[in-house]
Amino acid sequence: MEFEIAYVIAGLAVGFIVGMTGVGGGSLMTPILLYFNVPATTAVGTDLLYAAVTKAGGVVAHEKQKNIDWRITLILSLGSIPASLLTLLGMHYIGFTSGSVDSLIRTTLGVMLIFTAAVIIFKQPLMAFSHKRDFVLMRLPQRTRDIATVITGLVLGVVVTVTSIGAGALGTMALFMLYPLLSTSRLIGTEIAHAVPLTLIAGLGHAGFGNVDWHLLLNLLIGSLPGIYAGSHLTGAIPDKALRPALAVMLMYAGGKLVAVI
Repeated sequence: MEFEIAYVIAGLAVGFIVGMTGVGGGSLMTPILLYFNVPATTAVGTDLLYAAVTKAGGVVAHEKQKNIDWRITLILSLGSIPASLLTLLGMHYIGFTSGSVDSLIRTTLGVMLIFTAAVIIFKQPLMAFSHKRDFVLMRLPQRTRDIATVITGLVLGVVVTVTSIGAGALGTMALFMLYPLLSTSRLIGTEIAHAVPLTLIAGLGHAGFGNVDWHLLLNLLIGSLPGIYAGSHLTGAIPDKALRPALAVMLMYAGGKLVAVI
């Protein structure tokens, strides 16, 4: 494969950044694959399985620390898994190789990259806002909150299946808003626990339609797994106030380019 070394290096770089910052790999990896002229559907399908593998270790780590609320994970999945399967069927019906699906992926991906950049920039104010005692969602009945969680899962299922990103930025901030009294570590653990089965099912669905490059996936993992390990041991080496804005600018630029060319 022409870009084998480049893919390994890309996996190493993305894994390193994810290990240092916790920023979702999909928001970084999918645009890189598009830059390498990987077809949009293949980039998304491959990245979904890449995300499932790289986040699986996070589930084990968070479960050991009791940082996962499995009830919330299940309620999210009640919306996201059916939505993902229906989205796959809809994309297959339109035709994965058609210009319509390619345009849909690139446009949605661009919007989600811009959204992710905004979340990175405004994460702390949003978290503080969600934890205010007078926040309206704290007074919602449990049934209403559960319904809102299922709807959140529906949105995540569609967005993640189309773009391979969104489970991290969109999912975490939605949970912060819906469950403001839950600790940050528990919300993050719950989001990761939900993201693994969602990305796995969506990725396998794409694979069933021939949208996964297995050789490419292997190259990405060869680089990313040691990258994540190394990055996780250097957390804090670069000040967060400098690193996150730089990432946000990069994602904003990539998202803007994708939206602008449509």
